[in-house]
Order: sequence, then structure tokens, then C-alpha cells
Amino acid sequence: MISTVVWGTGNVGRAAIRAVEAHPALELSAVLVHDPAKVGRDAAQLAGAEGRLGVTATDDIAAVLASGPGAVVYAASGDIRPDEALADVTRAIRAGAVVVTPALYPLYDHRSAPSEFRDPVLDAIAEGGGSLFVSGVDPGWGNDVLPLLISGLGSTVDAIRCQEVFDYSTYDQEESVRHLIGMGHPMDYEPLMLAPSIPTMVWGGQLRLMARALGVELEEIRETLERRALDATVATRTMGTFEAGTQGAVRFEVQGIVDGKPRIVIEHITRIHPSCAPDWPAPPDGGDGAHRVVIEGRPHIEVTVEATDEGENRSAGGNATAVGRLVNAIDWLAEAEPGLYDALDVPLRPAVGRLGRKQR
Repeated sequence: MISTVVWGTGNVGRAAIRAVEAHPALELSAVLVHDPAKVGRDAAQLAGAEGRLGVTATDDIAAVLASGPGAVVYAASGDIRPDEALADVTRAIRAGAVVVTPALYPLYDHRSAPSEFRDPVLDAIAEGGGSLFVSGVDPGWGNDVLPLLISGLGSTVDAIRCQEVFDYSTYDQEESVRHLIGMGHPMDYEPLMLAPSIPTMVWGGQLRLMARALGVELEEIRETLERRALDATVATRTMGTFEAGTQGAVRFEVQGIVDGKPRIVIEHITRIHPSCAPDWPAPPDGGDGAHRVVIEGRPHIEVTVEATDEGENRSAGGNATAVGRLVNAIDWLAEAEPGLYDALDVPLRPAVGRLGRKQR
């Protein structure tokens, strides 16, 4: 059994606790929290699971890492604190742990990562003997292993399009939805996540991963952006009111250009309410969200993934699949040499030992 720490108990951390507990090769050894109010609470309670797991949350990072865990699921956010997240991750690697996380966008494709992100990780690996694998859903399996797998079913491929189509009012991250994405702000507000070059920083690594796997060279990466205002004020169940005239929908593309054309495209279509931009694509079943892969070629192929968790919530379902990709890689990483890995290195494997296994 690989002793495994879950660091952070937000949207990703809750799912991580449940996934570690359900994995036959892993043993939940500690849960790290930042909020003093969570210290001393049982991990099951923090994860929204039944019963007790017998592991109480702590904020003593030094003591947890000094215990020599085999793995750390770093579930704290890196969206607005990338330097702090990098420092936490390298600290765990120096302790000799296998670390998996969705938090460090530049390291999704570490070969193209800036040296200020890549070098500290390589130094930590050399010093402590740990490993790092950074992945998620989008960026993550929705625009690396899934489209690459589906592309192999075609005879010819003209273009690959990866889509995330979501109603963001289902997200349990109001700060990010309102301020990083800009929902509910005036149309002259420039959200950080939509500022020029930021989408490429977040998703460009995924384009490079796919290009490398497909054996093509990207000539450049381009960005497109459309924003729509709400025609009427809307009330949401989780995030309150969004006023008419403020941003209600966003559509952007990060395009990998090959032979002068967008051949590998990552597209996001996100709304705060279905009434905004009704002419834009929506999930095929009319639900709150989906991840889609479209292979333009012969044959034309479309694959849609709709995941739900925590009360049929699609956003929670997406988080759970990101966690599944990471947590289910831990035992493979533990057997591999210490190193910095990406999605093309780490296989997506069947649910060995988990078929029919109950999760709390």
C-alpha cells in the first residue's frame, strides 16, 4: 500500500480523498488543510463521504512530509498562486514523494515550460528522488489522451477539435467564475483568464503534446475570443444574481496552426445561464456541461463525455475525472524511475481492482 497524502480539501481535494480511499493500492495517510476550522475533522466529513476514515485533517505540513509519504495529491489551487503552488509541490518532491496535481499549468507539457517552473522541479527530483505528473480534465485528458485515442480510429484526419461546453453557474468557485473569467462584470472589464496570451499559457502545452504525439510541428498558436452580454438579469442557484448587460457567455479558441490552418483546436464555450448566446454550441443532451472531441476527417467522429458527481453535478463530475486520471497514475509512477512526467508518458489504465468496489 502506498501511503498517500491529500493536500487541500476544496473541489478537487474532496474528490481526491474519495478516490484514494477507493484505490486498492493506496492508503490515505494524511490530509493537509489551510483553514484552521478544518483542522481535526475526519477526512470523510471533509470529502462528503459516509462514516469515518480515521484520518483527521492537519495544517502541519512539515510533520506530514517528514513522515515520508509515498505520494501526495496536491489539490490546492494554483490559478492565482502559481509560485506558492510550485513551492509546495517541490517541497513534497524533495521529501521523496510521487506528486500528482492539476495546479501547475506550465508543466502540463514540461518540455515547453519556462525554466523558472521546470528547473526547480528537476532540482527537487535530483535532491529528493520524487516524481511529478501534472494533468487534469481540460487542460488534461479532454485534450490529450482522449483526442489522441479517437484520432487513431480515423483513416484521414483534417483537424482535431476539443470542446468544453459548460454552464459555469454549476461551479463551486465563484471567485474564479466572476473575476478570473469575468462573468457578471461589465463588458469593458478584461478578465485575467481571457487576456491575450493567457489561454495559450494554460492550454498551449496541450496543443504541443498532441502535435508531438501526431508527429507534426506547430507553426504558431493563435487565440480567438468572443464575449456576449446578458440580455436580462438572471438568478443562479449557487452564485446569486448576474445583471443584464454584464458578461454572460464566453467563447474562445486556442488554435495549433499546421500548414497555415487550425488543425488542432481547443475551444471553450461557457455561459452563466443557458439564455445567453443560445446560438452557440450546447451539450448534446441539453445538460449543464460536457467535454467533446470532434475529429474532422474520414470518417467524421464525435465523442462526448458527460460526468456527474456530488448530486448529479457536471462540474463536480469533471473534477472527479481529473482526480481519477491523477490518483490512478500513482501506483504506476511509484514503480517508475523518479522524474518529471507528462500525459504521453503515463498510461491511462483500466480500473484494475476497482470494478464493483464500493466508494464511500
